Amino acid sequence: MKFLYEKDLRPLKYNILTSTKHDAAVRAIARRLGVSDAKLRRLLIQRLDMSLLENIETRWEMGLRYADEGDPLAKELGCELFTRYIPLLDMERMKEIYEETRALARDMPIEEAIARGRERIREAVIS
Repeated sequence: MKFLYEKDLRPLKYNILTSTKHDAAVRAIARRLGVSDAKLRRLLIQRLDMSLLENIETRWEMGLRYADEGDPLAKELGCELFTRYIPLLDMERMKEIYEETRALARDMPIEEAIARGRERIREAVIS
């Protein structure tokens, strides 16, 4: 007898992520991170459990609405969005990227600093 937790859940996770609402959220997250939809789906299947995947669309929308309120730089980078709501990075790594981006923003235009910070986030997520 094989229990559910012993089974390979990847097909079930893939089915969740390709349902209509979940797929829209995955595509939006992929665009925000600058990765392909397929690559992001693979990362989400590897890193997140079934519960998080089931709620990914709601977590994405709530994160867009409520994450990093009051800190425009953190909101642009998605500091809480990608650590708390869609946990693709750990808090320490995101804090490190945030501090580096904030330091860059002192020496260059804010848009360029944010672009570099987002690139660092993308690299950290796919590594």
